[in-house]
Amino acid sequence: MVAAEQYFGENAGVVWRALKEKGPLSAAQLKKISKLSPAELYGGLGWLARENKVKIGGEKPLQYKFSLNGE
Repeated sequence: MVAAEQYFGENAGVVWRALKEKGPLSAAQLKKISKLSPAELYGGLGWLARENKVKIGGEKPLQYKFSLNGE
C-alpha cells in the first residue's frame, strides 16, 4: 500500500506540470492531458490548493479554469 502523502503528492506533481506547461486548463482538459482518473485529478488539485499553489477562475463549476498561483 502507498502512503497517502506519496499518492496525492505524485498526482499533484502531474497536475502542476500540466498547468506549468499549458497554462490555465479546465478539469476536462487536465484529465485528458494528465491521464489521471477523476479521483486522482481532484486529489492532486486538492493537494495543490492546500499548499496555495493553484487558483480557480470562472463563474460556474463546469466553466472553472485551474491555474498556478503567480502564473
